[in-house]
Amino acid sequence: MSNRRTSILRHLRSLVGERHPQTAPHALNQAAEYLAGRFAEYGWTTSGQPFRALGKSYFNILGIKSPPGRPAKDAQPPLLIGAHYDTVVASPGADDNASALAVLLEAADRLKHLVVARPVWLAAFCLEEQGLLGSRAFIAGLKQTGQLLDGAIVLECVGYASRDAGSQRTPPGVPIAIPTVGNFLGIVGNEASRDLIAAVERNARRVAPTTPTLALAVPARGESLPDVRRSDHAAFWDEGFRAVMLTDTADFRNPHYHQPGDTLETLDLDFLEGVSEIVVGCIEDLAGLTRR
Repeated sequence: MSNRRTSILRHLRSLVGERHPQTAPHALNQAAEYLAGRFAEYGWTTSGQPFRALGKSYFNILGIKSPPGRPAKDAQPPLLIGAHYDTVVASPGADDNASALAVLLEAADRLKHLVVARPVWLAAFCLEEQGLLGSRAFIAGLKQTGQLLDGAIVLECVGYASRDAGSQRTPPGVPIAIPTVGNFLGIVGNEASRDLIAAVERNARRVAPTTPTLALAVPARGESLPDVRRSDHAAFWDEGFRAVMLTDTADFRNPHYHQPGDTLETLDLDFLEGVSEIVVGCIEDLAGLTRR
């Protein structure tokens, strides 16, 4: 087994399990602590962004890498890579969304020695399943301080693939042809994010040519296609930020979505490693200079 797969499996085994604010609050807090601990271990400046929701305090977890020797006020707008860490009730959330968290942490580890040209923010959002509450709180903070972003790449269910005919369904109203075999990574952006879509496609071809991708650009904020708004990228669209979602298409492919059967054993680790390569390649291309 490769070191990368061993690392991904370690993260998955630490994170898979119900992580719901009402029914599994301790596990939700443990996930936040695990994420913060790994960001810090890999040398990223780590913080928890508190916000109030549902009558309690919750945290988004941030890992930040900044260009050396440059005052914060002179830095270029950051590139953000994000994923949510909560689950629905009674689901262990392996694909949704421990798979994405494992990719986020793998990127933090592999890029710990990257000297960046622009800041890179790794963000683990809480309460996505409760209406994107964590990402909306995060973005409210950006708006309040006038902080710009270069763009956001949001990871949502990135570990399930099938090579069987008929394993992929098409979301209603999608205006492009969708393959019937569910072995591709979806790249979903809006018209304002076309450059970011193209960057992900370019890096996927460069670093993970055996992982098929399929891109979709939707008008405005995606209001005409509700199924493309079902993750934290929509919160960025709503406030005018460029954002794309990388996804295995969730319940349009994965029969275990939001179910007790969303377990580690159902994930396709080859596919997940391909997604990890793509995310690392995007960060290197869009924000990186050199490795120490």
